[in-house]
Amino acid sequence: MEIEILEKEKNKIKFKIAGEDDTFCNIVKKELWNDPDTEIAAYTIPHSLVDSIIFTFHSKKDAMKALNDAVEGLKKKNKAFLDEIKSALK
Repeated sequence: MEIEILEKEKNKIKFKIAGEDDTFCNIVKKELWNDPDTEIAAYTIPHSLVDSIIFTFHSKKDAMKALNDAVEGLKKKNKAFLDEIKSALK
């Protein structure tokens, strides 16, 4: 995965993600929408043959902090899921 920041302001960020697809970006987008301060969380795939996605995020609070909070939330969900799988396999 490669990330290139295209635009960055305090409450807005736009970046390009190379090497990922809808699956990854959709999870991030959904987690961002769990924050009531999210104003825009969306991504576009410029072309089906290009291996990059443009992600746009606007928040009422600091965009980088909100993005970091979303990543931390995903880590917790991932761990909880893994713990449940391990428990089910016992």
